[in-house]
Amino acid sequence: MQAVILEKQVSVDAIKADIAAKMDAACYTSWIAPLAVTVSGSELVFAAPNQFTADFVGATYSNVLNTVAAEYGMTARVSVATVAPRIVKTANDNNSQTYTAPVATNDAGDFDSFVVSEENSFVVSACKKMAAGTATFSPLFIYGASGCGKSLLARCINSAARGRTVMMSGAQFVSEFARALHDRTIFAFKDYCRNCDTFILDDVQALSGKRATCEEFLQLIVDLRGAGKNIVLVADAAPSNLTGFDHRAQSLLASGLVADVVAPTRAVRAKMFERAGVDSAVANMIAGRVLADGHVVAGVLNKISAYREIMGESIDENVAERILADTLKKSRSPIAIVKSMCEKLGVSYDAVCGTGRARALVLARQMMMVVLKNATGLSLTEIGQYVGGRDHATVMYGIDRIENLKSNDLVLSAQLSQMIDEYK
Repeated sequence: MQAVILEKQVSVDAIKADIAAKMDAACYTSWIAPLAVTVSGSELVFAAPNQFTADFVGATYSNVLNTVAAEYGMTARVSVATVAPRIVKTANDNNSQTYTAPVATNDAGDFDSFVVSEENSFVVSACKKMAAGTATFSPLFIYGASGCGKSLLARCINSAARGRTVMMSGAQFVSEFARALHDRTIFAFKDYCRNCDTFILDDVQALSGKRATCEEFLQLIVDLRGAGKNIVLVADAAPSNLTGFDHRAQSLLASGLVADVVAPTRAVRAKMFERAGVDSAVANMIAGRVLADGHVVAGVLNKISAYREIMGESIDENVAERILADTLKKSRSPIAIVKSMCEKLGVSYDAVCGTGRARALVLARQMMMVVLKNATGLSLTEIGQYVGGRDHATVMYGIDRIENLKSNDLVLSAQLSQMIDEYK
C-alpha cells in the first residue's frame, strides 16, 4: 500500500488538496484544514486536538476522507492527537491549542430596570425563563428595530443566567473566528463557544455574506442545541427577513422561539423619565416630543441625570425645553397637524375644509378627527373648527365610524396609531 504513495509521489498537502476539492470550502477551512495529517503504514491518520473534534469529523466527513484515502490505496482514521508531557510555549501548536477570549464589558442589564409594556410582556417573560434555565425552547430569537431594547434584554439574560454564559456581538464572532483561523487555534475557539450553559449572540445580521463564519456559527447552534444548552440570538429582523442567509440558515434560526420587541411607547418613555426623578407632567411632555427610539431616550436620560447632578436643580418644563432643545420635536399647531396629515393622506387642505362628500375625502377627514382627538387636548367642538367648521355631532359621528372600521382593518388601525404617536 505504501508503494502506491511512493509511485504517485504525492505529499500530504496534495492529499488535503484532494479532500478540499470534494468538500464545501467553509467546512474544509473550519474542520479539516487545521488537522495534522500523517501516513502510518496503510493508514491516513487525521489527528484532532480533542475527542469532541475527532467524533464530529469522524461522523460527518468520514465518507469524504475514506474516498480520498482509497484513491491512494489507504484507509482513513481520525484520532485524538497525543501530546508529550511538556510545556508548549507556542499558542498555535495544533496539539495544544489555547484561546484567549475577548475582554468582557461591564455593560450589564437588569430586568427590574426594563420598563415592560403590554406589547413586550411576552418577549420579556420568555427572556426571564431563559435566564432561569426553565425554558423548553432554544434558540430564543429576539428581533426588532434599532433602539427598541433587544440588546438590553440580551444583557439582562447574560447578567441573570445560571451557569457559565458566553456573550458576543456578531462583529466580535466574525473577528474572533478569523483570528482563531490565523493563529491556528480554531479548535480552542470552538471549545470556548461550546463550553457554556448559555450562548448569546447579538447582531446576528453582522454574519451576513460571510460564508465560512456563518457555517461555523450554524454548526455551533446545532451542537449547542444538541447538548441541551440555552441559545439567545438577537437581530434587527426576523429570521425569514435576514438578508445574506440561505433558507437552511433561516429555518435553523427560526426553529426555537421567535419574538419581536417593539419600540418604547409614549407611556413607557414617560415611565422611564419618571424613574429618573422627573415630575410626571414634565415626563409626559418630554415623552411626547422625543422619538420612540431607546438610544435617543437613553441620551435624554443621561442629560437629565447630568443636569440634576451638576446644577442640583429639578427639571421643569422650561428647563427641559432649554437643555433638550436639540432633541425635542417642535410642538405643532392643530392647523399644522391637519396640513401635515393632508400630505400623508393625499388630499388637499382646501378640500378637507370644504363641503366635498367624496368617499376618500370623507374618510381622510374623519381620520384627522381621530388623530386630533388622541394627539391633542382639543374638545370635539374645537376639532370641528380645524376640519372645516364641523359641529360637535359630526365630529362624534366621524370618530365613531373610524373606531368601528379599525376593528376590521388592521392597516387603517396601524396607520392611525403611527400618526397619533407622531403628532402627540
